[in-house]
Formats: sequence, structure tokens, C-alpha cells
Amino acid sequence: MKLDVVYFAWVRERIGVPRETVETDALSVGDLVAELRAREDRYDLAFSDLSVVRVAVDQTLSDFDAPLKGVRELAFFPPMTGG
Repeated sequence: MKLDVVYFAWVRERIGVPRETVETDALSVGDLVAELRAREDRYDLAFSDLSVVRVAVDQTLSDFDAPLKGVRELAFFPPMTGG
């Protein structure tokens, strides 16, 4: 399946692109992250500590166990803070 993947803030800076289309057979968000980390060091660095990365699945805040079936877009970003 093809997914649009969007990166924000320091996640984007570490990966070096704001968005990309990814071809994957991953079943969950976590599986896709594992595939990306195995690709290149820049992905490994960006996803080295998932406790500081949030994910939105089709613009809905989700978790790394979320299934990818039927998903069109993933977004990765650091936790949001108020103030």
C-alpha cells in the first residue's frame, strides 16, 4: 500500500523532508516505523525515542499500535505544549 507520510518540527529536520509517499506492507504504525528505521540512519535517529514522538492517523491522534489498513496519511510530530 502507499501512504502519505508527513513530518513536523524536529522530526522533519532530522529526516530532511517535510513529506513523502511510502510504499509498505506494514500492518501497524509501529511496523512502518521499524521499516523506516531500517532504511537509513536519519530515520533511525528521528524515531530512536518514540516516547517523544506523536502520530496522527488520517488526522486523528493515535498510537503506534494503530492498524494501517485503509489509512491514507500518517503525520509524525513532537508532543504539543500549551502556554
